[in-house]
Amino acid sequence: MNTQHKTETKTVLQKENNFSEWYSEILKRAEILDVRYPVKGVYVWYPYGYKLRNLVYTFLRSLMDKDHEETLFPMLIPKEELMKEREHIKGFEDEVFWVTKGGSTELDVPLALRPTSETAIYPVFKVWIRSHRDLPIRIYQIVNTFRYETRHTRPLIRLREITSFKEAHTAHASRAEAEEQIKKAVALYKNFFDMLAVPYVTTKRPSWDKFPGAEYSIAFDTLMPDGRTMQIATIHLLGETFARTFDIKYEDKDGSLKYVNQTCYGISERCVAAVISVHGDEHGLMLPPAVAPIQVVIVPIVYSSEGKNKETNVEKICSDVFAKLKEAGIRAFFDDSAERPGAKYYRWEMKGVPLRIEIGPRDIRNNRCVFVRRDDFSKMQVPISDVVPEAKRALNEIHACIAKRAKETFFAHVSEGEGDMETLSSTASGIVSISLCEHEKCGQEVVARLGAGVTVLGEPIEGDKAEGAEKSVKSGAEGKCIICSRKGRRVYIARAY
Repeated sequence: MNTQHKTETKTVLQKENNFSEWYSEILKRAEILDVRYPVKGVYVWYPYGYKLRNLVYTFLRSLMDKDHEETLFPMLIPKEELMKEREHIKGFEDEVFWVTKGGSTELDVPLALRPTSETAIYPVFKVWIRSHRDLPIRIYQIVNTFRYETRHTRPLIRLREITSFKEAHTAHASRAEAEEQIKKAVALYKNFFDMLAVPYVTTKRPSWDKFPGAEYSIAFDTLMPDGRTMQIATIHLLGETFARTFDIKYEDKDGSLKYVNQTCYGISERCVAAVISVHGDEHGLMLPPAVAPIQVVIVPIVYSSEGKNKETNVEKICSDVFAKLKEAGIRAFFDDSAERPGAKYYRWEMKGVPLRIEIGPRDIRNNRCVFVRRDDFSKMQVPISDVVPEAKRALNEIHACIAKRAKETFFAHVSEGEGDMETLSSTASGIVSISLCEHEKCGQEVVARLGAGVTVLGEPIEGDKAEGAEKSVKSGAEGKCIICSRKGRRVYIARAY
C-alpha cells in the first residue's frame, strides 16, 4: 500500500468507538446520501447510493414477485378513511403530515401523507374482493411514506420521509391461511437478509409493543456497531381487525358471507443502513458483491518512465479485461482517470468495491494481473486469461467471508442474562436474553430500571436457533420472571434505535 493511500485513510474515523461520526462520514465520502437538503429528516440519494439502493431492492422484488403482484396506491389518504381504524391510527396520530390546502383554498377533507397504507389499500380491497375465487390476494408496493419524527433523525435509520418503504398486504379466506402466509414472509425475509449478509434475530414482539391493529407482530433486528439493535423488518398478523373496520367480506362456497383474514409486512431503507453499518470498516464501505454497484474495478499501473508505448499497452489490456468482465455479466469499471494509483485505491475502497484488479507493465510481461480483495486486502496473482472465472470465484468467496465475519461478530454479542436486575444492569450489553412474564407492567419495569433506550424485543420465534446462533434462545424456553418471579419465557432485550 503506498504512502499516499496510508495518509488518506488516516482521516477516516474509527468505526468501533465512534460509530455515529463514522456513519455520517461514510455516507458523505462514499456518496450514498447528501444530508444538506433544507428539511429535517429528508435526504438526497447520490447516484452511487441510489444504485446501491436499487440493487438491494431489485433482489427484494425478485423474491416478492414469485407470488406477489406489485401495485401502486395513492400517497394521499382522506382523513375519514385514516381515522376509521382507531387502534391503528393512534399509533401514528402524532406523526401524520396533513395537507389542508389546495393552492389557497381550504380543502373540504384534510388529506394525510401516508404514514403507512392500510387505510388507503383496504377500502379498495372491499371493492376487489367479492368471492372466495378472488382470494388469496398478495400485493406489494415500494413507496414513499411520511412520519413527523420528533426524535433525533438519522439518515436511512430514522426519517421524516422514508423513500423506499416496501409494504406487502395479503388477504385470505381463513386465519390458518393467513398464518401460513406469515411463515412464508418470515422465510422470504430470511432469504433477503442472508443475501445481504446481515445477521439478525427474529422475535415475536410483546403484546404491548405490537403494530397497532395487529393480533401479533414479528420483527427482525440486527446489531449496529454501537451495540444498539435496529429493527430491519416487521411482519403482522392482522386477522379480521381491518376487515371488520372496512367491511371486507367474501362469499364462501356455501353462499355465506365471511370476513377475510389479513397480513402485512414491511422493509424500509434501513436494510441499506444495515449493509453499510454491519460490514463497513475504517477504510469505508464493504459491500456484499451481489449489491455492489461496481463489483470489480480495474486500475492500470502506469509510470511516465515506462514510455508511451508501454502505457498504451497497459491501457489496452485493461480495456480488454474490462470488456470480458462486462460480457460475463460482472459489474466492472475501468478507472483510466489521471489520478495516481494510490488515490484510486482510496476512492474505490471507500466505495466498497469488492475486488480490485491491478495491471502494470511487469504484469503484462508475465501475462498476469493482481487481484486485491476488499474484505481482507489479500493479494493474488491471476493469469489474464483466467480473469473472468477467477473474478467470479473471488466474489463468491468475498461474500462468504463477509457473511461469516458479520455473523460471528453479531452472535458474540448475544448472551444470556444471569442473576437479578442489579447484576443485569452492570453486565448487559448487545442482545441479552432474560426470563419475563407476559404482563406489561414487568416489561415496563425492566425498561425503566435499565433505561438508556432499552426495549423488550420479544420471544424468539421458532427456527431462530437454526440460523447458526449458538447462543440464541429456543422458542418457548421457560423460566422465572426476573421482576415478579412468576412463570415466564426467555425473551431478548437490547438498547435499540
